Amino acid sequence: QVQLVESGGGLVHVGGSLRLSCAASGRTLSTYVMGWFRQAPGKEREFVAAISWSSGDTYYADSVKGRFTIDRDNAKNTVYLQMNSLKPEDTAVYYCAVSAYRTLFAAPGMYQYWGQGTQVTVSS
Repeated sequence: QVQLVESGGGLVHVGGSLRLSCAASGRTLSTYVMGWFRQAPGKEREFVAAISWSSGDTYYADSVKGRFTIDRDNAKNTVYLQMNSLKPEDTAVYYCAVSAYRTLFAAPGMYQYWGQGTQVTVSS
């Protein structure tokens, strides 16, 4: 089992920045992939970014490429999502998730463990 706790969400103006954190505990994560997803009201959960714990390889959705950065601190078992140049369409509940597969998948179904989510609201 893996437990995930997100933090760092909040209200920010257009063009602002936020940094989300996801603290993981439980099973060894050294071979896993961590992902960030988001879900806006009335919409399906969508992929944002993923990172390999072991290699640090990353993968981003086109909608956030160049604005968001995913990173990890292996010593703290924590993954971060730095979000810059935020737009109203970035408003959503953001979830971190763990995949036991080594491939950086974008499909939510490939992730086995999920956090409770943190709200990000970008106001115009």
